[in-house]
Amino acid sequence: MERYTLSNGIRVVIEPIPTVRSISFGIWVKAGSRTEQQELNGISHFVEHMMFKGTDKYSAKDIAELFDGIGGNVNAFTAKEYTCYYFKVLDTHLPLAVDVLSEMILHARIDEEDLEKEKKVIFEEIAMYEDTPDDLVHDLIAQAAYGDHSLAYPILGTEEKLERMTREHLKEYIEQHYHVDNIVISAAGHVDHTIVDLLEAHFGKFTRQGSQAESPKPVFRGDTIFHPKQTEQHHICLALPGCSLHDERQMPMLILNNVIGGSMSSRLFQEIRENRGLAYSVYSYHTAHADSGMFTIYAGTAPEQTQQVLELTMNIMQDIKQNGITDSELHKSKEQIKGNLIIGLESTSSRMNRQGKNELMMRRHETIDEMIAKIDRVTHEMIEETIAMMFAHPFALAMVGDSDDAIANFRRVQLV
Repeated sequence: MERYTLSNGIRVVIEPIPTVRSISFGIWVKAGSRTEQQELNGISHFVEHMMFKGTDKYSAKDIAELFDGIGGNVNAFTAKEYTCYYFKVLDTHLPLAVDVLSEMILHARIDEEDLEKEKKVIFEEIAMYEDTPDDLVHDLIAQAAYGDHSLAYPILGTEEKLERMTREHLKEYIEQHYHVDNIVISAAGHVDHTIVDLLEAHFGKFTRQGSQAESPKPVFRGDTIFHPKQTEQHHICLALPGCSLHDERQMPMLILNNVIGGSMSSRLFQEIRENRGLAYSVYSYHTAHADSGMFTIYAGTAPEQTQQVLELTMNIMQDIKQNGITDSELHKSKEQIKGNLIIGLESTSSRMNRQGKNELMMRRHETIDEMIAKIDRVTHEMIEETIAMMFAHPFALAMVGDSDDAIANFRRVQLV
């Protein structure tokens, strides 16, 4: 991996992979739902949509046709703490693709007519999300964990808030957050240092400066939220505090996640799905933010089985709290994580994403060998320290379903 800085201060990270012919390229911006004010919740995602609506040089149709015409793809996503605009093309088409994407990010029109049409598109996206309870419950668990903190804001926002947003709101938000200190360019694939000259030509004259007030560290609340909805299943999330991006307990946390519900051989999957047949989908995952983190368990099950699934989940978590994990689980999880890490990085897109996020959020990078060494150094003592951190607060609980009887009757054992 190689790091460069353009003349205006924009950071560039590239990873040459001479054995491939494609290039994955991303522009990372430190702007997401966490950086929003409550009355403008959803504006980061709205801005992302509007970047595709055209510039003076390229119309929205031009953008779509140009990427289709070179056999490439272009897209974007908004997360809690950042937004990424990316493409993947053959190496011969890099100059054109960079020209188009730079125009989109630096010279988006934000036309009033397009703005109103795109609101309707996002309203449909929100409606689709509301109709997908196994997605919706993950927004609710963030609210149960973080309350009114901006990390709990839904990335899509709400119809009510989006309806009130104007062109001036979006332009002001772009001015405030889309500046040189908040932008990282990442590329991986058939690319070398000569890309810096190309990027300098397209981005070097961009000199917008800005300041960004950091949101305070969230306090883990441990609330319960029920969202009534006519569904065939109850969709349940349970959450505990996790590790931040800078926390040395990240590796022990990954191992714990793997043991609890992050793999097919995990305790949750084996007990709830394989042994009892109580769920098709049951898993856990860890989310790391700049200053905090959250460990989440999800299960979807029939209403009459909800109580049993909750109790089995609590039994598994209590056993983890009291007894930790076995030598066999520790060894097996280390090997699984190392394998997943190496296999995942065989993709140019994965490499671009990894290095872009690392540079934007942490300004540091670890080699694969350094990460493997970190995994190998994890001990039972480190696992126990991480468990103690996780269970130092009451857990948060969220459910989408047609009745809250199961969680109302469920004795929420305080894991402290």
